[in-house]
Amino acid sequence: MKYHQQRKRTGKSEQRRSVSLLERIQPDAAGVDCGQKSHFVAVPPERDPEPVREFRTYTTDLQRLAQWLAQCGVKTVAMESTGVYWIPLSEILEQHGFEVVLVNARDVHNVRGRKSDVKDCEWLQQLHSVGLLRASFRPAGAIVPLRSYLRSAQSWLRSSQPAFSACRRR
Repeated sequence: MKYHQQRKRTGKSEQRRSVSLLERIQPDAAGVDCGQKSHFVAVPPERDPEPVREFRTYTTDLQRLAQWLAQCGVKTVAMESTGVYWIPLSEILEQHGFEVVLVNARDVHNVRGRKSDVKDCEWLQQLHSVGLLRASFRPAGAIVPLRSYLRSAQSWLRSSQPAFSACRRR
């Protein structure tokens, strides 16, 4: 569902345009609010007549999202590290050559009143464009599968410990 359709349903007639009092350090920044079923994406308002859009989480939709960001001239994208929902989008955006900045949701949501997906992605875009977001640590691409294997092995060892303890008692 597109943002303007959602606005019509809620009865709000016009989009609010906010003016930033801070200098834009990264004018080519976008913000993404990642969710389980859809992602909301905000670009600078002057880049597109519809600066906030909703995309489903299917691969074809994520590819369309990346193409739209490229059409809007976006070079860097900020997104929250919400669960595991950001991972496929991050990989696709990096494949398309975007700089992906992963931020912790706790660092972003210390402001009252920003409780909707649309407001969240707009807020991320504004903070990222003025350089107020701090990127979370993300290991290099080759390290990610290794960390996953190690976590699986540790989990397997933890779950098997009660069985070994029971065998020793006999």
